[in-house]
Amino acid sequence: MSDRIANQIRQRLSLRAPQEEALNILSGLVKELDLKSDVDLAQELKKVNALYPTCTDFERDFVSICFALATGVGKTRLMGAFISYLYISKGVRNFFVLAPNMTIYKKLIDDLSNPSNPKYVFKGIAEFAVTPPRIITGDNYNQKVLAPRKQITANYFENEIDIHIFNIQKISADTRSGKDPRVKRLSEYLGESYFEYLSALDDLVILMDESHHYRADRSMTVINELKPILGLELTATPQVEGAGRSIKFKNVVYEYSLRHAMDDGFVKEPFVATRSNFDPRQYSETEIDVVKLEDGLKIHEQTKAALEVFARNNGRNIIKPFVLVVTKDTNHASEVRSVIESNNFFNGYYKNRVIEIHSNQKGEEKDENIEKLLSLENPSNIIEIVVHVNMLKEGWDVNNLYTIIPLRASASATLTEQTIGRGLRLPYGERVHDEDVDRLTIVSHDKFQAIIEEANRPDSLIRRGNIISIDDTVDNYVRKDVVISESNAFENYTNTQNKIDKIFDVKERTEKSDQNLMNMAVQDVILSMANERVRVGDLNNKNVRKMITDRVKGIVINERQSELFENENVNAMIEQALDEKIEIIQKNVIEIPRLTVIPSNEAVVTLQDFNLDTTNLNLRPQTNDIYLQSLEDTNAEMKVIDNSLINNKEDVIENVIVSQLLDVDFIDYDVNAKLLYKLTGQAMHHFRSYLSDDNDVTNVVYTQKRRISEFISAQISDHITRHPVKYDLLHSAPFTEIYPHAYEQLSGEETYHYTETITPTSSIPQKVFVGFKKACHDKYKFDSKSEKDFATMLEKDSTGFVEKWLRPSSRQFNISWGKYGQKYEPDFIVETPRTIFMVEIKKAQDVSSDEVQEKAKAAKIYCDQASEYTSSIGGKKWQYVLIPHDQVELSASIRNLIDRNII
Repeated sequence: MSDRIANQIRQRLSLRAPQEEALNILSGLVKELDLKSDVDLAQELKKVNALYPTCTDFERDFVSICFALATGVGKTRLMGAFISYLYISKGVRNFFVLAPNMTIYKKLIDDLSNPSNPKYVFKGIAEFAVTPPRIITGDNYNQKVLAPRKQITANYFENEIDIHIFNIQKISADTRSGKDPRVKRLSEYLGESYFEYLSALDDLVILMDESHHYRADRSMTVINELKPILGLELTATPQVEGAGRSIKFKNVVYEYSLRHAMDDGFVKEPFVATRSNFDPRQYSETEIDVVKLEDGLKIHEQTKAALEVFARNNGRNIIKPFVLVVTKDTNHASEVRSVIESNNFFNGYYKNRVIEIHSNQKGEEKDENIEKLLSLENPSNIIEIVVHVNMLKEGWDVNNLYTIIPLRASASATLTEQTIGRGLRLPYGERVHDEDVDRLTIVSHDKFQAIIEEANRPDSLIRRGNIISIDDTVDNYVRKDVVISESNAFENYTNTQNKIDKIFDVKERTEKSDQNLMNMAVQDVILSMANERVRVGDLNNKNVRKMITDRVKGIVINERQSELFENENVNAMIEQALDEKIEIIQKNVIEIPRLTVIPSNEAVVTLQDFNLDTTNLNLRPQTNDIYLQSLEDTNAEMKVIDNSLINNKEDVIENVIVSQLLDVDFIDYDVNAKLLYKLTGQAMHHFRSYLSDDNDVTNVVYTQKRRISEFISAQISDHITRHPVKYDLLHSAPFTEIYPHAYEQLSGEETYHYTETITPTSSIPQKVFVGFKKACHDKYKFDSKSEKDFATMLEKDSTGFVEKWLRPSSRQFNISWGKYGQKYEPDFIVETPRTIFMVEIKKAQDVSSDEVQEKAKAAKIYCDQASEYTSSIGGKKWQYVLIPHDQVELSASIRNLIDRNII
């Protein structure tokens, strides 16, 4: 029963693997535990310890277990899963959630109570859809709990649960007058204090967010007084600092470290950016600060442009990144802020874009800065730099921190989990395999060697390969702008509306806004017609036009009630807008079918040759003694039989491991026997390098053969290539929107006509070109001279062969290739009178490479599937063309060039 409920919650909340595992642990434990406040703690501890030996003490006066999850994995969502599970499976209706500070307190209230919040933790839980949990906080408990609840019919509360959310200071701090906190004072309505009301509940479960804050004597005492039936602790750091050392929690039942989260891709990948030739002895502390700030903010500006380009090219929300500057004390923080906001620093660009956060701030200043912190993800928040003393507190769950600049910090402080953890959350909830989006950068010039040594430690949060030199990148820094290559057929009416909204005259603004709505509705309805197998050429069909007109009319009349859309005007306006849009679309759209081509599950697997990395394969012999106990005389002494010699030994010890490897489903012995024996032989050689006795080697192999096999197969899986036997086709529609491009352009740089000669040719990828007449966009970038020349050939064709062409946006096609399902993006689409060509231009020496051929295979499948689909609706044939770069010559015939390279 409980397992089924846990599985339902996992699916409804889309839990990640570590969250799912934690929920399963709770599910198993509540089956064993007596959920009462007056239990035998020693007996309950035995139950938990038997399942999870890491839990040796509850460390409280009630059953309390800790789940240690790395920052960014999703502790708040797990909290929602815990609450949902305990209510649905055990009928628990009262929960008390503790926050360690005001930042987390406010965040928890929003995440647990606001269904419109994207981070709302109960989204998908049917039991809370009609009757959501009643949220009681330290600010409203007088109105919620002390209200005359008994006077309302019991049925009203039949499905309701209470979630009490409090900041720890609200219940643990004594007032200055020496009186008890307000929550402990007598309530005339209840006849007791609110605190007594809570402690009398017979099903109270307490959830402690960032639970390492609740280990002080006062906090421990107050929490114990609540007498909950169960405590659930969540933290990323299951330890407290005392007497100069870290003291680990004794009640941890599950731990998922930050290192695991990085390896599994749940958080950003941290990089350290440094100057390898930087000698801090040549600079004062202030000068070092300025150099690091300058370099860090140059990286910030590059990141800002790259994030916008990614978002626009992939149809995602634009992420506004910011920088965290960590200072040593409040005076240092003020000095740093003054430097950043001065006119001499980047010409004063960052003036009013900085906030300073530290413990000395009080009152309105503190509250205002907290609000700015909590809204840093909002595009309307202009703050780009946060200057903070030491490091920010937990619970600051922004996902747009991309650059950290620790000033005057040690190497170890630079790389502490708390410092890095503030910037590890992923803006889109998952890695998108774009290095600019998935990377957190820590700037550290003055600790270069110390950073290298830190990265060499096996438990370091920074990998050696993630130390990058920024000397060239930063020294040649030029600010970049983002330019949009607009589709000639489809307008961004949201941008148009933003401009209209700034018109001062009300009448003019209303008229233009209504017209913009009309145009947007026409475009949206035309695009939706593709789902009904309507082609671009069919848009002027009488019946199709009537369908479009009726749908547009319904949209605009429903949306607006202005005089402009009275019945006598609306039909004529729609017809005019429709005439104009159809003409533009038919002139500027290549019919690209909406097809998704993905590798099928059926695949051929090949293993690449490699050498086994045995760095972490250091197994030790295990005892093989067999103990015999007399059943007749249990008091008799046990007999020990020496079993050091293992029976049925293989003549070739490698066979023991190879036989285990054959159980792995993707390993074919007949094809890969040579590699398997090579790898197991390398493992044996490694064992013999530190085990002097052959019997010890034999012992390790026989007693731990499964572990050795898993170690080897894990590395094998990193060296396999899956070749799809076939590709599958999903979805279909005659045409799609021609999506815009977003490009980075050096600030102040002009655009170039596509016919201009660019020298050196290596600078072509940085230029933006315009002047196209046959293209579907107004501007393009090219990756090489060959691509630019090919575009020129398309434009200059005078034979009538080339009708239209485009450089497709990364959003235009859904074609996957290769082992990891990478996305394939062709270079050109060229429409001719009878055929539409998908064109790729590659270096001549790369054409025959496995990667290029695998991409070509996937692209050809798309073209074949597209042709099959378009032939059924009267469309043009699709063909794939792979052109070596040395065949692209301006004097050549574009028709011949394409024809001789069709695959």
